[in-house]
Amino acid sequence: MNSNSQLSTVKSAQTVRGAAVRRVAAALAFGMGAAVLVSAPVHAAPIDSLVKGVKFDDDKGVAKDIANGMDPNATDDQGMPLLVLAAREKSDKVAAVLLDNPAIKINAQDKAGENALMLASLNGDVDLVKMLITKGADVNKQGWTPLHYAAANGNDDVAKLLIGYSADVNAQSPNGTTPLMMAARGDHMSTAKLLLDHGANLQAKNQIGMNALDFAKQYKAPDAIKDLSARMGQAAQ
Repeated sequence: MNSNSQLSTVKSAQTVRGAAVRRVAAALAFGMGAAVLVSAPVHAAPIDSLVKGVKFDDDKGVAKDIANGMDPNATDDQGMPLLVLAAREKSDKVAAVLLDNPAIKINAQDKAGENALMLASLNGDVDLVKMLITKGADVNKQGWTPLHYAAANGNDDVAKLLIGYSADVNAQSPNGTTPLMMAARGDHMSTAKLLLDHGANLQAKNQIGMNALDFAKQYKAPDAIKDLSARMGQAAQ
């Protein structure tokens, strides 16, 4: 192929395939290879714009994107559903937009098995926790539960709310960890007391035989060690 034929081929690609293919066609026609592709400007994909809107709690922008056909259950490049991302970022306005969409998968999980209610509970985001529960989020998810996550950070208001919606205070994670163990681990004694007052089992053990007091000792949680030791002693009498 001579130079004129090469140029004709490139111009044809420009007309038919658009800007992205123009760069590829030019690289192939003139033997420039990857150098042209690497130096070409990168334009944000629609999903990138949507993810950014979620992170910055741009409810109007997200609502517009969804109205224009974007999937409310789309995921970011790490496989995190938009609703889970909104919960992680405390983007409550965007979460409300997503939850108003009838197609939303409210219990969708990221690759770590975390859903929106779990991350909202971890963040102590009471308003979003309420919103999610009233929209039908699963309070007693199998395995790690929202109550585990609330207890891990000592979020008493969230824990009370979850318990009020029948959260299992003795729920066991896949390795047998309970919310009380998580509260003890973080030295969150107000949370531990709340759980115990609602029937948490002080004697429960995980798969390696550790109870809540053992967690407190393992993680050097002084208040939990003192209080749980006293409770264990009373229970033994």
